[in-house]
Amino acid sequence: MQSNRPPLPPFTLETAMEKVRLAEDGWNSRDPSRVAQAYTENSYWRNRAEFIQGRAEIEAFLTRKWNKELDYRLIKELWAFQGNRIAVRYAYEWHDDSQNWFRSYGNENWEFDEAGLMQRRFACINDTPIESSDRLFHWPLGRRPEEHPGLTALGL
Repeated sequence: MQSNRPPLPPFTLETAMEKVRLAEDGWNSRDPSRVAQAYTENSYWRNRAEFIQGRAEIEAFLTRKWNKELDYRLIKELWAFQGNRIAVRYAYEWHDDSQNWFRSYGNENWEFDEAGLMQRRFACINDTPIESSDRLFHWPLGRRPEEHPGLTALGL
């Protein structure tokens, strides 16, 4: 039996914002097995043009992702919510193995089951090359500090 993963739907403004921050924290851990546990066993994703189903595929995808997207730092922001669905916008910065930096912008639509696990994730993402000097996400790898500005405050 799967245990609950609070906050649970239906979401309020407070619980939707909490769910978004928990997702951001998980992805900033860059731990594929930890992140995969936030999704149902048969979770369905569309990530860019890739279609992924189930935790094993999620974990494999994230392993590939973070082997390519080095020094990954992510900020997510709540866009909208209703019932068991949340929409977010986000940006993350990373570099490749040749030290070319990028900022990736995206939007995600999430749908949760009654236990608070994400059962569907649809992501649209665009990558923009940036100079190292244009980076805005400078915290140590891991969780974004509370005092670090979010997307709106950064003008993103």
